[in-house]
Amino acid sequence: MTVQISRSSAPPQDDVLTESIELSIVMPCLNEAETLETCIAKAIGFLKAHGVRGEVVVADNGSTDGSPDLARRAGARVVAVEKKGYGSALRGGFEAARGRYVIMGDADDSYDFSALGPLLEELRAGADLVMGNRFRGGIAPSAMPPLHRYLGNPVLTAIGRLFFRSPIRDFHCGLRGFSKHAIERMELRTTGMELASEMVVKATLLGMRVTEVPVTLSPDGRSRPPHLRSWRDGWRHLRFLLLYSPRWLFLYPGLALMLIGLAAGLWLMPGPRVVGGMAFDLQTLLYAGIAVLLGYQAVTFAIFTKVYAISSGLLPGDRRIESLLRWVTLETGLLVGAILTVFGIAGSLFAVGIWGEASYSSLNPSQTMRIIVPSVVAMTLGVQTILSAFFLSVLGLKQ
Repeated sequence: MTVQISRSSAPPQDDVLTESIELSIVMPCLNEAETLETCIAKAIGFLKAHGVRGEVVVADNGSTDGSPDLARRAGARVVAVEKKGYGSALRGGFEAARGRYVIMGDADDSYDFSALGPLLEELRAGADLVMGNRFRGGIAPSAMPPLHRYLGNPVLTAIGRLFFRSPIRDFHCGLRGFSKHAIERMELRTTGMELASEMVVKATLLGMRVTEVPVTLSPDGRSRPPHLRSWRDGWRHLRFLLLYSPRWLFLYPGLALMLIGLAAGLWLMPGPRVVGGMAFDLQTLLYAGIAVLLGYQAVTFAIFTKVYAISSGLLPGDRRIESLLRWVTLETGLLVGAILTVFGIAGSLFAVGIWGEASYSSLNPSQTMRIIVPSVVAMTLGVQTILSAFFLSVLGLKQ
């Protein structure tokens, strides 16, 4: 039987049957006729050999090579997922899975479905997400391109570990297991290969119990090239990691810009500076002021993004943001913004006074610009603070 899957609807399930199934083995499929039967046979063999009540679910994403018929004949349940994409196919398979636990793996015969014992044991022991680690388990010759093995996977995994403090050392292993309850809590949304990162990131952010077991990676058994596109899919993973970490995308770069700009501005306020024969004067002061403005804008973007993501359910709640919002009210923002604006206007009027004393003729830029630049920066920061306070209040209307 083929079941149509969409975001808003899930296939009907027989409650008695669902309760009796412990493990669902989900395989995404797009024209995998060469290897699909082998993978299903290994998966069914594992279930029989270990006495596990389970099922094999093939999430077909529009195959045209007869894969769905082959899967049915091999003993799998086929779920047709209309929305294209690796992530879409997996999400459709997860929705249709009837087991208490789910183990997913690619249908290209690169993972051994007859050796799922360690993953199932971790799930039974209470793990919410069990990741395979190919670097600990072993990568057969030619099983992983050098670009992925020595650059893509290590770099993206390192970024994920840094951004989210995740314990996982192989973010992109295609063989992993999780409880059905855990995957429902994650509310996965991505449609492409970046689903692999989304799963790890959300499990970490939600405070789930995440473990890792060694798995082996073999060369896939297909004669055609893989669906994975190195640079395109690598960028999609990196983009996801950045979008889900406002701290690293906006906050930290913004704070760095503000601190550098402020330090440089204070250093240049008394007069020109010479370091190693290089003179730093008004031009550097102007760039320092711009750095403060850009940094402040990035910091406010970090707050906006975090508040929106939490209110939309994209990210879990954050006590630090809740504490910040209790202090940073609309009234506080208006007050701080007004003070900065008044300070900037006062400095500008002082500069105009100096200009008037010179009968509105040409002035020495070295003197007046040291007043004008900080005044303009203060006025701009004041207006930005007022506007940001209003926008933040709009974002918080849902609460």
